[in-house]
Amino acid sequence: MPVRDLVVGVGASRGVPGAEVLGLIDAALAAIGLGRHRIAQLATVLGKAGEPGLRAAARELGVPLVGHRAEALAAVPVPHPSGSVLAVAGTPSVAEASALLSAPGGELLVPKRKSARATVAITRRSSRPAAPLPLHPGAPDVTTEPDLRTTGEPGPRTTDEPDLRHHGDAEVRAAGLVDLAVNVRTGTPPAWLRERLAATLADLAAYPEQTAARRAVAARHDRPVDEVLLTSGAAEAFVLLARTLAPRHAVVVHPQFTEPEAALRDAGITVHRVALPPAEGFRLTPGAVPEEADLVVLGNPTNPTSVLHPAAEVAALARPGRTLVVDEAFMDAVPGERESLAGPEYRALPGRVVVLRSLTKTWGLAGLRIGYVLGPAGLIARLAAAQPLWPVSTPALVAAEACSAPAALAEAEQAAHAIAGQRAHLLKGLAAVTGVRVHGEPAASFVLIELPGAAAVRERLRAAGFAVRRGDTFPGLGADWLRIAVRDEATTDRFLAALAEAVHS
Repeated sequence: MPVRDLVVGVGASRGVPGAEVLGLIDAALAAIGLGRHRIAQLATVLGKAGEPGLRAAARELGVPLVGHRAEALAAVPVPHPSGSVLAVAGTPSVAEASALLSAPGGELLVPKRKSARATVAITRRSSRPAAPLPLHPGAPDVTTEPDLRTTGEPGPRTTDEPDLRHHGDAEVRAAGLVDLAVNVRTGTPPAWLRERLAATLADLAAYPEQTAARRAVAARHDRPVDEVLLTSGAAEAFVLLARTLAPRHAVVVHPQFTEPEAALRDAGITVHRVALPPAEGFRLTPGAVPEEADLVVLGNPTNPTSVLHPAAEVAALARPGRTLVVDEAFMDAVPGERESLAGPEYRALPGRVVVLRSLTKTWGLAGLRIGYVLGPAGLIARLAAAQPLWPVSTPALVAAEACSAPAALAEAEQAAHAIAGQRAHLLKGLAAVTGVRVHGEPAASFVLIELPGAAAVRERLRAAGFAVRRGDTFPGLGADWLRIAVRDEATTDRFLAALAEAVHS
């Protein structure tokens, strides 16, 4: 996998063509014997971040274009300051200062080089952190990372990034709270599954053996065994994909589970976000995903929006040369799994279609860590080669086999129908609470709401004994969003009374 560890600082005159910028970058890279594939981002002064030539260069390279405030750049010591540049741009060297500011502690590999209308400088990051980085202590700079909701053109946003590592379990670590923050079905694992797991304790001296579990999962989805990879939860699958694939233009469709983006960023891969707007019910729209994307990650049904995208619309994202990753961790909470791409009828789609599944939610196995990947045999073999030896424990393998059996599938289907009824009860109650809005049509075991002052309401709910999931850690949402797990009607009624009181307070 290529390492993206270079930042190119760019200064430009008005009207500079993208070809001139790219030519200057290529010349600078050639001087140090490196290629474009090592570039993580372009950086410039904020006043030039909208320059068409710079934006065209960023699109061609498939990297974000970051714009720094002039005062932040002026505070960066540069080896080749210019009084004339300082007078015009407010910083003595746009290229060098931008490159250095975007790679704290990094090494300046190429001092500024000039063409007729552009200047570039190149730094190498000291590590491979997530991009874009916080750019300057105390100075909330603005970036022009691609915002592809409509035109595919980059749009400004702040670098106040959501916490991609925050998960619902953090909301319920205090004792005594009713858990509406974690989407695991209550009352699980069922007694029969606990007994099967307990029986494995006698076999823990032996190394895990996957054959039976892989066959069971393959049979459950009517696929060949070599198209199944068992993983330590779906989260491991995201890491394996990030470490194995080398996308040039990776797209994550938000709002959604944040681990896929975190794993890609940890692997040094630049992530382009497609944010589905609430006004459209968080639904996919034609053209939302750019054609140049060679890796697309989408949840279905999506966490946290609870939107279930039609299988035909998801399948339409498949392309030759593209890897389409569909996170179906909550699909077994949908009666009939009616929009799943896990079945054999979708094996012939163009490109590579990868489906991720988890046994965590329906069967209450978050602590056991068991999930699996369905995909083309060649890619499955590559992902398996990236795993450590014996990645899935014996109890987890038994769980995968047991939960793929016909009796277990029938139980999961019955639970999905029960959840649908409980969700309808929750939605009816939410509709009666002043200020609460639900966008789209929820289809999973949770509901996302928009509520002015949600952060304060969340704290009042905690004081009343209820934990709900904050929404501001999901890209595309903010402080006025909460995610609520579907529970039995009696628990929901108590929660709704507490919510109404918290809102009116």
